[in-house]
Parts: sequence; structure tokens; C-alpha cells
Amino acid sequence: MSTTADLVGATLAELGVAQAFGVVGSGNFVVTGALVARGVPFVAARHECGATVMADAYARMSDRLPVVTLHQGCGLTNALTGITEAAKSRTPLLVLTADTPGAAVTANFRIDQDAAIRAVGAVSERVHSPASAVADTVRAYRKAVHERRTVVLNLPLDVQAAPAVPGPATVPVVPRPVRPDADAVASLANALRGARRPVFVAGRGARHAADSLRALAEATGALLATSAVAHGLFAGDPWSLGISGGFASPRTAALIADADLVVGWGCALNKWTTKHGALLGATVAQVDLDPAAFGAHTRVGLGVVGDVAWTARDVLAALDGYTQDGYRTAPLGEVRWTPPADESTADRIDPRVLSARLDALLPAARTVSVDSGNFMGYPSAYLSVPDEYGFCFTQAFQSIGLGLATALGAALARPDRLPVAALGDGGFLMGVAELETVVRLGIPMVVVVYDDAAYGAEIHHFGRDADLSTVTFPDTGLAAIGEGFGCAGLTVRTVADLDGVTRWLDGPRDRPLLVDAKITDDGGSWWLAEAFR
Repeated sequence: MSTTADLVGATLAELGVAQAFGVVGSGNFVVTGALVARGVPFVAARHECGATVMADAYARMSDRLPVVTLHQGCGLTNALTGITEAAKSRTPLLVLTADTPGAAVTANFRIDQDAAIRAVGAVSERVHSPASAVADTVRAYRKAVHERRTVVLNLPLDVQAAPAVPGPATVPVVPRPVRPDADAVASLANALRGARRPVFVAGRGARHAADSLRALAEATGALLATSAVAHGLFAGDPWSLGISGGFASPRTAALIADADLVVGWGCALNKWTTKHGALLGATVAQVDLDPAAFGAHTRVGLGVVGDVAWTARDVLAALDGYTQDGYRTAPLGEVRWTPPADESTADRIDPRVLSARLDALLPAARTVSVDSGNFMGYPSAYLSVPDEYGFCFTQAFQSIGLGLATALGAALARPDRLPVAALGDGGFLMGVAELETVVRLGIPMVVVVYDDAAYGAEIHHFGRDADLSTVTFPDTGLAAIGEGFGCAGLTVRTVADLDGVTRWLDGPRDRPLLVDAKITDDGGSWWLAEAFR
């Protein structure tokens, strides 16, 4: 006899979920099996947080809906950090979690799951009964996909085990993009006519609109920049400034700060993207689907509610053939970071030199995933990416330890590219369980650990005069740890040691490469100094 758990899995497969991740326990065994039986690929992670972060990254890099499956109680709480990251990032994601039966009031696994889910900003939904199971599942799917929300669908064990009550799983109609108000379009067009040094800053909400934004920028003479999460959107464009904010080169920061109009397109314009507002001396306009975004982080003179691509096209039409050189009167010159004097020592490599050399060695077709930590500016600033699907940045919650799982999810979404995980030693060791998953799946990933044997952010924040014994650690042979999991291991202390990366690239790439890069103490990275200012 088919159960409600079988029906939920079958319904999601029919709706078209692309990939499943999870850690299987008794509470989610049946629903996971139903997904697999109907052709949904499943990745068994080693930790529920890792599974959820993989799914988050997969959604970002594929624009398809994945599903996570969890055990009740502790399975959900283990995943909460990943769920929080996805919810803060407005990642469309569906999480299936078992729940204790209503009558099991003394069960060890029992917690108030709805309250826990809502507390981290996700949407809590529930399969209420066998008769409502299909409708409940479709509702959760619709909220995830059409409202761009992280939705957790609770599956009580007694409802799961009940006989299924079949029903039609009609795929919800996709809503049409929101077209902006004509008066708002005219106001933005007039602002662009009057600007002589306009800059566009595109965020994750603009990742579908690169061509429309390029066309409008060409007509108005605007320079193009992105927030960190949209890095790569304008890759190869001669008028691209790269990332705006703390990761920006001095040249990029100066050009944005000197703008007389900054337009944020699907971009929060938060303190990270604007250097606490220091880059926004100009008039500021913002285009977003959510009116609540306007002014949430900085002053905004003009807000336009609408889809970014629609808005850019409508503003271009409103200009009615008007063009100007604007900020494009002379070539930009070099806007990327270049390493200053090499501060490497005999046994430790300068992280800037390391990153620049890796950029030259690694193939251009890459997806770079970056963990959180003091080191994170180096791969973000120095490693180029081919497009907006070349950079995965799970940083909305600023939790360390998510980078390796991020890289794994991104790799599954983009198997045509070399996955590169850039991690600090603290974050690597925190998330190391998923290294077994990388090896088991045979993913030819390059894992680069920026290893300063410390939590570098805390050293910088509290200063050298503080007792740092709680945030410094003995030097650890991370390459040997990688080899124990089945990776090829490489310890890097000098530029010459990076020849090992070339040998791995030239070889069969039949196992991941773990690079333990022993980096010099940077005294606190430039971007972190700005963040702590």
C-alpha cells in the first residue's frame, strides 16, 4: 500500500525538483526513497548542514529547485545554519523534514519545529493530512519557486505512514515578471540623462539581466559593477569594474565613489557593497521587486519596483535614442587587484601571490566557491571567473565552515567546469566531513586552504596586545588529512610548490586535490579592516 510519504516524494518528482540532498534517518527514509525511485538524483551528505548548503549552492548555480531531506528534531537542528544562510539569501529551496506525531509529546526528537524554522527566517509549511498532502506539497513548492523563499515542509510521522490519498499535482502557473510603473521609468531615464558619471551596481536579482543592463549602460555611458554574490555578471566587458565594496581594488573604489549617479539593480546596497556608504557620495537609485528593499541599508533618492530586465529595457526605450559617453570617455585601465611587493618568507607564501599564481594556473572554465574568514578577500579579488555562474558566495549569515559544501553543490550544478573551493583552515576543519562526499562522488575539485593556523579575523579584531591563545593553533598537516580522505595532498610554502597544481591539472584528475597553503600573517586583511571600521 502506498503511503503519504510515498505520495509526497512522487508529487515533488512530478513537479520537477532537480536534485535531492540529505542525511537519511528513519524519519525521512521513505520520502527520500520515493524521490530516488522516481528518478530524482540523491546525494547523501555526511552532515545535515552540509546537505542544506550543497542544495543552496546548487540552486544558485543551476537556477533549478533542489530538495533537502532531513530526520525530525536533531536532523532539522543540525541543518539550521544552512537553512538560515539560504533564507537570508532568498534562495529558492525546499527542505523536507520529518516531524514527531502530534500525540508523541514526550518523544526525544520532539521540538517546536515551526518556531525553529520561523526563527531563522524560513517559511514553515506542513503536510496536515493524507487528504491534503498533494495540495500541501504543491503549496510549499510554489512558495519556494515563485516567491523565492526557503521553505521547510514538515512531515509528521503519523501522517507519513497513513495510506495515500492521490490527487492531481498541477504545476503552478509561473507568474509574469513585474513591469515597472511608467512614471518611475521616466524618472530613472531623466536621472540617467542628467548624469555624467553613472555607475550600475548589479546584485543577485539582476543575474538574468546582463544583456539588458549592458545595453542601457552603453547608451548612458555607465560603468558596470556587481555585488559579491553577482561577481562575474559582466566578465569580459571592457567597462566592468568587478566587485563593488570591500573586495574592490583602489581603482574600482575611486571610480564608484566619484560617480554622480549610482543605480543598484536587484542589489541590497548594504554596507559590504558600499563600504559603509563611503562609495555612495552620488545620487542613489534602486531597482528591486520588493519595495521594502529601498533604503533598507542606505539612503535612496529614487526607488523603482520592477523586474530588473524589464526595467532596463523600458528605461532604454524611454531614452528614445538618447546616448552619451558618460563615464566612458577613456579606457578604464587595470581595475583588478595586482599583488604588491611579495611578502613571502622562506616557509610561508604571501596569500596575494598565492592567489594571483593560482589564477594563472587554473583553467578559465571554473566555479570558485569561497568560505567565510579573514582570508576570503584574496580568492574573491584575485581569482577571475567566466560569468555569474563562476562564483558561489554563501555569506549572508557569515558562518565559517560552509565553503566545502558550497563548492560541492556548485560542482554538481556545473559539472562542465573545474570546481575550486577556497577555504580558511578553521572553516575547512569545521566542514571537513564533506570531504568524504567529494571523494565518494569522484568530483575533480581543487580545495585550497589558506592556512594561517588561526582564526585570523579575531586576531585582527582584538589586536596583538590581547591574549590570542584561544584563536591560534599548532600548525597542522592538512594535506595529510586530505590524503586520509582519498585526496591528492599538496603542501605549499613557496611559489615553486604550486608546480604540484600543474601536475595535478595535467594528470587524470581522478581524485580531488587538497592544497594546504601555509600563508604569511597579513596583519588583518584590507577588507576586514574596512568591515571592522
